[in-house]
Amino acid sequence: MIQRITLALILCGTFSNVQAAPPPNIILIVADDMRYDMLGAAGNRVIQTPNLDALARDGTRFRNMFVTTAICAASRASILTGLYERTHGYTFRNNPIAAKHWRHSYPVLLKQAGYRTGFVGKFGVGVEDGATSQAFDNFAPLDQNPYFKKQADGSQKHLTDIEGDRAIEFVNSCTAKQPFCLSLSFNAPHATDGAPQQYFWTPASDGLYKDAVFPVPKTMTDEFFQRQPKFLKESESRIRFHWRFDEPQKYQTMVRGYYRMISDIDRVVGRLRETLQQRGLDQQTVILFTADNGYFLGERGMADKWYLYEPSVRVPLIVFDPRAKSEQLGKTVDQTCLNVDLAPTIVDLAGLTIPDGYQGRSLRPFLNGDKPSEWRTDFFYEHLFERANIPKSEGVRNERFAYIRWFEQKPLVEELYDHQADPDEVHNLIDDPKYSETLELLRKRTTALRDQYGGPFVSNLKSEKPAK
Repeated sequence: MIQRITLALILCGTFSNVQAAPPPNIILIVADDMRYDMLGAAGNRVIQTPNLDALARDGTRFRNMFVTTAICAASRASILTGLYERTHGYTFRNNPIAAKHWRHSYPVLLKQAGYRTGFVGKFGVGVEDGATSQAFDNFAPLDQNPYFKKQADGSQKHLTDIEGDRAIEFVNSCTAKQPFCLSLSFNAPHATDGAPQQYFWTPASDGLYKDAVFPVPKTMTDEFFQRQPKFLKESESRIRFHWRFDEPQKYQTMVRGYYRMISDIDRVVGRLRETLQQRGLDQQTVILFTADNGYFLGERGMADKWYLYEPSVRVPLIVFDPRAKSEQLGKTVDQTCLNVDLAPTIVDLAGLTIPDGYQGRSLRPFLNGDKPSEWRTDFFYEHLFERANIPKSEGVRNERFAYIRWFEQKPLVEELYDHQADPDEVHNLIDDPKYSETLELLRKRTTALRDQYGGPFVSNLKSEKPAK
């Protein structure tokens, strides 16, 4: 209540002898299944993302942004709540996010503080009854099945364009008298699982990448694939690999579709920024762009995400804050940042008190070139979705090593990679005596962080209703 009164006073200009800056508008844009390297600004010379590249030039790009769990449901819950999966307890098929966690989610806090809040696109999480109205003044969830939606006039329109339309409608419905927070959550570039085409793009992208030749990953070989544990070779990622990448021409066709869907997102980002400029809101609006998880494009003979390897857990993050110092424009940040940092960052940007229970940290200091003391040098990651052919795992990644343990496998299976010397994570060092001390430290660190965030895995599956 104090926060809401304070924000109201700022908006009304009732502070005497104090010129308080009004709180900014905030837009969080989340792509679905977009890898960290799918930006021109990140060094990709094939992808066409001029609007996202411009956002990076105008703002700050975080080079080492990771999700703490590589699956959309759990990661989106972490983005909303600032909590690890083991703490918030939500992924597919699980009970909804508990009210005790939801009430501290960033949209709830901003709405309570006087922000006008909106949501457009893929929601992707389960919440208790009434939770969405508690968080959003305007709630417009949209699903990808199918990507092309029939319109009232009989025409077809792609979901990415519809999401852009709804986002712009929300911005145009806002006034300068009240700050707004919009969560724009794209379904793209998520594949349509089971459909022969897999990737569906807008007509505007039909001509893109026609002559491009997409390089095949170094680890997309049968020799490398056969070296992996049986439970990975028989996993859902291998099944989906055959849907998308198992033939040379199919690989080129599928990756082309994936790239086109990202260019569709880029086009909507450009439309949104143009709308803000036309409304005179561009210098009052902070924009954050990220993704819910990374994506395998054939690495390790796999498709999709889920596992704790670099292409799966590393995502883009760009933050444009018009209030940042001019010398910070176009800067990059090398420190390790996480999806659980987004909620505290948004709350901080809004000028509100960050809840003590958040497990991430605000990234706001980096936007002005500050280097917070005692910043993290490692992080815990996990995958707890209960599905037989998607094995659970947990581990720790620090500035040099990545440790993974498949904790339900008997006997226990572990992996250790030096991602500085071996960025493709080809050489598993788990049995190399030179790294025995490192291995033991990372084992203990994984257990300590696991216990800090909730302890050994406990199922949170929805209970089955008894038959009548």
